[in-house]
Amino acid sequence: MKKILSILLITVSLIPALSFAQTQRVVADKIIAQVGDRIILKSDIDNALIDTKRQDPDTQLPENANCLFLQGQLVQKTLVLQAEKDSLLVEDDELEALLDNKIRFFISQYGSQEMLEQIAGRTVYQIKEDLRQPFKERTLADKMQAKILDNIKITPNEVKEYFEKIPKDSLRFYESELEVSQIAIYPKANKEVEDFVSAQLYDLKRQVEIGQKKFEALAKLTSDDPSAKENGGQFSINRAEKNIDPTFLAAAFKLKEGQISPVIKSKFGLHIIQMVSRAGDDAVVRHILKIPPVTDIEVKAAMAKLDSIHKIVKDGKMAFSEAVNKFSEDETSKFTAGFFTARDGSTYVNIDELDKDAVVALKNMTVGGISDPQTYTDDRGRKTVRILYLKTRTEPHRENLRDDYNKVSLRALEIKKQTVLEKWFKEHIPTYYITIDKSFAGCDGISEWLNVSNKTNK
Repeated sequence: MKKILSILLITVSLIPALSFAQTQRVVADKIIAQVGDRIILKSDIDNALIDTKRQDPDTQLPENANCLFLQGQLVQKTLVLQAEKDSLLVEDDELEALLDNKIRFFISQYGSQEMLEQIAGRTVYQIKEDLRQPFKERTLADKMQAKILDNIKITPNEVKEYFEKIPKDSLRFYESELEVSQIAIYPKANKEVEDFVSAQLYDLKRQVEIGQKKFEALAKLTSDDPSAKENGGQFSINRAEKNIDPTFLAAAFKLKEGQISPVIKSKFGLHIIQMVSRAGDDAVVRHILKIPPVTDIEVKAAMAKLDSIHKIVKDGKMAFSEAVNKFSEDETSKFTAGFFTARDGSTYVNIDELDKDAVVALKNMTVGGISDPQTYTDDRGRKTVRILYLKTRTEPHRENLRDDYNKVSLRALEIKKQTVLEKWFKEHIPTYYITIDKSFAGCDGISEWLNVSNKTNK
């Protein structure tokens, strides 16, 4: 019954397994476990193992992987049954959206709807139907877990008690971390340069349309989108997606399969788009992106604008966060008050998570300081000008409550949730009819289910 929260994550991998591994299912199947009226087949576990290895051939599965997958299914089935008892529902629209997202993911992985259907040996409609029940169960389990853990909070005294139980030599060590915000402006290329780049794209479009070159080959050779070298400029889109430029979406969905768009201008640069395949509001497209280069004249103009913003903030006429909201053109950080974010979503970042130009600018800056305007090239290859604000800098240190309270409290909260879940399962498992095949009697972590199963089979 240990690590229920972690075990719940294991069940996620069973969902994609069902879509492709079913074709490998053996004829001679058997029921290895049952919770209430929900059965778990040996093939469910076998296919989960196969699919995990298929998705990442380098994965080293533990020796007890079959036990872990069984535990994940026992956890999920128990939660689903209780969710149905408590009248929790999965709305049809909610389930349909989850299925559509998974199909889009599969199409992006395999290149096109046709390739997906060829590999799966079934139509997209059939794949969705195969996934419908597993997705419904997974969603019900999630809702039941959320209900169990609803309103579980952690108090400062509980955090302190948790922290004081950690052996001193086991306390985590943190390198220096920073909170850094930026105001970024993108110099705009002049019209003559844009026209020249547009003419280049029209020539690439012509080469494809007369059969001289393949679109994906030209994307790999000429696109300024870094990912194009790997995927030939191809990716999946949905008409309702919010994180894709609306101009790009509108132009793409005007196309018929195989057709190439005229040159269109998005917030990222100039594009031509080829429609690969389309099914309703879902589509697979290829694109070639060209970012018109900017000259020193445009950079100086952007720097002059940034200089005036710098002065307003330095003179205290506007808070840096307000200036971010009003002036910054970097949409990635604009919604985090301009802050860089770490891999875990925190605004505290390690120095190695910053670009080299930011590192140089921050080297001698004091907390509360604002950098002079600087130029740099962002990860999309766009020349940018920015100013940086250093809000916080921590020194390398051993974990303590004064500096690291939020991190410690999150860990303490997870442990509290784990305890609540374990208690819930101990109370509820005996209320269900449970059987488990004797071949799994040696599995760790399913003792509560085994105890009920043994009583059931006496």
